[in-house]
Amino acid sequence: MLDAVIAPLEYTEPLDGYIQALKFAGRRHLGRALGELLVDAVRATQASRVVDAVVPVPLHRRRFLQRGYNQAVEIARPIAAALGIDFYLAGIRRPRATSAQAQLTAKERQANLRHAFLVSRDLQNLHIAIIDDVITTGATVNALARELTLAGASSVQAWAIARSI
Repeated sequence: MLDAVIAPLEYTEPLDGYIQALKFAGRRHLGRALGELLVDAVRATQASRVVDAVVPVPLHRRRFLQRGYNQAVEIARPIAAALGIDFYLAGIRRPRATSAQAQLTAKERQANLRHAFLVSRDLQNLHIAIIDDVITTGATVNALARELTLAGASSVQAWAIARSI
């Protein structure tokens, strides 16, 4: 379902420490710095020329309340601003709580994310880029891409800071 994936860096030291600090240690300011790294990679591929809006991977309400913020939002806002494209948050939710993906197999990740996302926003003929911190198996971005496509998106890309090797 994804038309392209941009994940320019490997999820290894020291980058993994920065991403973990953003996600789990309240270091929200790292979202901007990591987002700027991703902007450079996106510009190099010229992928942003065909994207109308970025969509951060939503967190379930419970996880959002635990963290106090969504790390994908912290990465996505500066990307949208730097590239001059829209930022969509409203109408894209994660109504079903899912287990943390980190310790699951690829098959378990897919099952875990079944019906996890809900898109109530009209995306007819829009080209969307999903923003996430790390892509491991692609289960999260593929599950969200499926819902964005059902809501009318013409194309969906996934942009992440890093890929797990």
